[in-house]
Amino acid sequence: MRKKVLSVLLCAAMATGMMAGCGDSSEPASNGGTTDDANANNDASGGSDDADDASGGSDDASGGSDASGGDVSGKKFALVTKSAGNPYNEKEAEGFEDVIKSLGGECIIKHPVAATADAQVSEIQSLISQGVDSICVAANDENALQAALEDAMAAGIKVSCLDSKTNAASRMTFANQAGTTEIGQALMDAVYDIAGGEGEWAILSATSQATNQNAWIEAMKSIMESDSKYANLNLVEVAYGDDEPQKSTDQTQALLSKYPDLKVICAPTTVGIAAAAKVLQDQSSSVKLTGLGLPSEMAAYIGDDDAHSCPYMFLWNPIDVGRLGAYISAALVDGTITGAAGETFTAAGMDNSEYTIVDAGDGGTEVILGAPFKFDPSNIGDWKDVY
Repeated sequence: MRKKVLSVLLCAAMATGMMAGCGDSSEPASNGGTTDDANANNDASGGSDDADDASGGSDDASGGSDASGGDVSGKKFALVTKSAGNPYNEKEAEGFEDVIKSLGGECIIKHPVAATADAQVSEIQSLISQGVDSICVAANDENALQAALEDAMAAGIKVSCLDSKTNAASRMTFANQAGTTEIGQALMDAVYDIAGGEGEWAILSATSQATNQNAWIEAMKSIMESDSKYANLNLVEVAYGDDEPQKSTDQTQALLSKYPDLKVICAPTTVGIAAAAKVLQDQSSSVKLTGLGLPSEMAAYIGDDDAHSCPYMFLWNPIDVGRLGAYISAALVDGTITGAAGETFTAAGMDNSEYTIVDAGDGGTEVILGAPFKFDPSNIGDWKDVY
């Protein structure tokens, strides 16, 4: 399927999701993190003429039928995002809601007031009191949610996570947008390419406790340290914008002030990359940017000339991250899976279905959505109105 056809389908799906109410929904939408490309040397189109394949998308953007044939009608499925106000998590919530409604379940979206573990714990405790059947959470902290999620599981609630994982004891399985090493490799190769193989670079992350951000950063560091190819690159700082636009803006300005020879900033967070892109472009800075961003927010900054701050970036489809989380939740509730490695389930209309649960390397399991996608000047126009 061609990119523009997919754009129409996904836009229709998003419009449907935004028009439909989500039972017992709370505040606006939430905070997110965000990409991978197992091969950072893909061509300008992301290595595929079929945008469905490249983004982990699907021919059926509306969600499709039951994931496993089990009955989840009337069951209550909750999603706890990172916090209110982040477009990335809004898209995840849209995908989650779309699938749950298509399966006949009741969807409850909770957007905590702050991107903290304490705010998520309050939402989880409320959901336990409501007697939901499933809780899926994008964790703000890997370990701090354990007590609350163990209480949920003790109450018979099926617990999973998406986008940013909890520790193994706090989940049955994890909907992972892409492999950690692949994400780190894609970002590291982008830094190398944009910097010309040498010089100072910095990372602008989300919160210091964000498990997905920390895992990707550690993967980048490991790749850089283990391969002499990157020997002439100097990581000067990991700064934290806490997934807040103003703090990310301030951190970007601080990096420019502290490091006059800085060449590249890598922001593996959609909030951070958008804030940094604006600072760099508004100031006509020679510092360039890459990382993980939403096409809708980054289109004005993508370009391979001096007038644009970001030559290219990566991301997966956050709508499909939410959809995968919903299918996992449904399969856990109807008994198709328990979260054990080797189990499989179907996710109607998604390109990589049938999905297999695999070892996550932390004592728990995960389901990997697929490879992320490279956005550059050749294709950003096809995607900026999609998500």
